[in-house]
Amino acid sequence: MPTSRESKDPGGDVAIDVEGLTKAFGDKVVVRDLSLQVRRGQIYGFLGPNGSGKTTTLRMICGLLTPDGGHGTCLGYDILTQRDAIRRRVGYMTQRFSLYEDLSIRENLEFVARLYGVKAPSEAAREAIERLGLQGRGEQLAGALSGGWKQRLALGACILPRPELLLLDEPTAGVDPKARREFWDEIHKLAAHGMTVLVSTHYMDEAERCHEIAYIAYGELLAKGTIPDVIAASHLRTYTVSGPDLNGLAETLVKTPGIDMVAPFGSSLHVAGRDAETLDNAIADYREDPKLHWSLSTPSLEDVFIDLMSRSKDNFQ
Repeated sequence: MPTSRESKDPGGDVAIDVEGLTKAFGDKVVVRDLSLQVRRGQIYGFLGPNGSGKTTTLRMICGLLTPDGGHGTCLGYDILTQRDAIRRRVGYMTQRFSLYEDLSIRENLEFVARLYGVKAPSEAAREAIERLGLQGRGEQLAGALSGGWKQRLALGACILPRPELLLLDEPTAGVDPKARREFWDEIHKLAAHGMTVLVSTHYMDEAERCHEIAYIAYGELLAKGTIPDVIAASHLRTYTVSGPDLNGLAETLVKTPGIDMVAPFGSSLHVAGRDAETLDNAIADYREDPKLHWSLSTPSLEDVFIDLMSRSKDNFQ
């Protein structure tokens, strides 16, 4: 049996194909038996609570960490034996701004260009500045930029060597909504030109902008697929209820057998269960209350994730 998967076609349709990835730090297993497949040109969302193993998984995929178990390929190269080849073809944007804050925008981009052996680094930096909409600000220190512009600069630096795969680890954390929208517009432009993007995020609106998503909780992959597929696979039946004293109602409903999820949404509650008949029986008496208005609604992606989190066990507790 061959020890590597070098025979896989690097130009194939699949950018990431991993099976059974497992990683432990000490006695804590942070990723357990995770399998994932991402097609080229796809924006794939990676979601889950803090400490769930998302960053560890990204690092195993791009060759920065060696898994304790499992195997797979990234861009057709074996993640165990061809990590150098993978790293040369991947752009990885971390949660923390990793460029030099005491260098100018131009100097940072030229440095990255030289580091990756890009031809004509000064010209490449100038083109990147134009693409980022930073004309006239090339000599501004990176440390003086706002959070949104820092993230845009970091993205520009990541794609300057023209990687085939872009890994984004919570790239818009702490960024204002307008900057987040502009950032995602740029991501979709990159994907439209063939770049594959794997992005971890906490934001539901960002998840909904991905072609497919995967949800990981405390090291285990709990759901994956298109958003309609993930919602359908949850088998949730959801009601929206409005009326007085919703806090008191929520405290009562969450203790009621047959109700699997209660969550506030603005001036209403979402009440859901995985068994439709059991849920309907559980809320029957409350639906008779004339002060409460109940309506059957379509489960949202957030409903699904709240339900998944409620069933997950924190492996660090």
